[in-house]
Amino acid sequence: MIIRARTVVPMDGAPIENGAVAVSGNQIADVGKFDQIRARNAGEIVDLGEQALLPGLINAHCHLDYTCLRGKIPPQKSFADWIRAINAEKAKFSPADYLASINDGFAEAKRFGTTTIANLTAFAELIPQIREPIRTWWFAELIDVRAPERSNEIVDLAIGSLKSAPNWGLAPHALFTASKNLYSHCEEVARHKNILLTTHLAESLEEMEMFRDASGPLYEFLKSIGRDMSDCGRQTPLELFLGAPGGRALPHWIVSHLNELTESDFDLLERSERRFHVVHSPRSHDYFNHSRFRFEKLRALGFNICLGTDSLASNESLSLFDEMRAFRRSEPGISPDKILKMVTVNPATALHQENALGRIRRGFRADLIAVRCNERDSPFEQILEFDGSVDWIMVNGKL
Repeated sequence: MIIRARTVVPMDGAPIENGAVAVSGNQIADVGKFDQIRARNAGEIVDLGEQALLPGLINAHCHLDYTCLRGKIPPQKSFADWIRAINAEKAKFSPADYLASINDGFAEAKRFGTTTIANLTAFAELIPQIREPIRTWWFAELIDVRAPERSNEIVDLAIGSLKSAPNWGLAPHALFTASKNLYSHCEEVARHKNILLTTHLAESLEEMEMFRDASGPLYEFLKSIGRDMSDCGRQTPLELFLGAPGGRALPHWIVSHLNELTESDFDLLERSERRFHVVHSPRSHDYFNHSRFRFEKLRALGFNICLGTDSLASNESLSLFDEMRAFRRSEPGISPDKILKMVTVNPATALHQENALGRIRRGFRADLIAVRCNERDSPFEQILEFDGSVDWIMVNGKL
């Protein structure tokens, strides 16, 4: 198949006017000017007309379990109150409800042009029942706050369910809900099986108060349910994460949020020789009214920063176009092409798929979408302005 469009946005160099992409099986076979591609390749020609053809979008952090919670939880007075509220909502749902929620989330994400998703699920046992319509990295979200003595068992049970998925990883939920042993066991598995890990870190001011000051609503809430609080009162969340015994397997980690960082944290990051990947969720960030995300400072230190939608318990949609626009409102100095990289090139790198996803390049997977494009503005401006469902989408070479 040869797919022609007004503009092809390969994410390798400048957009190609009157461009085309040749697809063979599930791979991109050629990319360039339409006349050249037609001369070099055979196959059916699909002319998309006044469209920009670009790589499928990659959502680097999502919880499809909670698609069913859209609009159910208004902003709370504290992060601890939000945890209580979501736990109360979750208690109402059956496994069948969660299965429907995940499937609805997949359909919505695809409708908005997402072709790859990093999805955290608390219900790994449901994965064998799901037929994913897009490329998926399943991360089992793991919590042992009420039973830290079962940390190894919790990890091993999750792995048993995840094995049916082609792409999977582990997600200790956060330092305040997952024990040191759980984190350590996940890292042992990651090193042995070469899988990815993800976690929530330094998300809220209350998390900072808990670990640095041994105080605040989150500290009191977790203390009340019996969590061992002996790790509180000495270090910031980042210091605790990076200073783990034996050292973190940092190249395996995709870290979400990083909203609360001190100057000493930045000093620590600057001294660190290795980097993890970072995911920012602008609209969820606004919902919680977190401290300003320190994008420029993290970028200057060489961190690979991606965008994700988080869950619909704290967001309005699973559209990465909406997420890009929200990010631009907070960072108006960042050019549209660099913002688009945060949902294509950068998350592909975070998933260790920089040689397969996130660009339109020969040999890469044929994950492509098309959005309206004309002569009015630059293609990147029009891509960021796109608001609606994506009408044309290809995942792994299939329409």
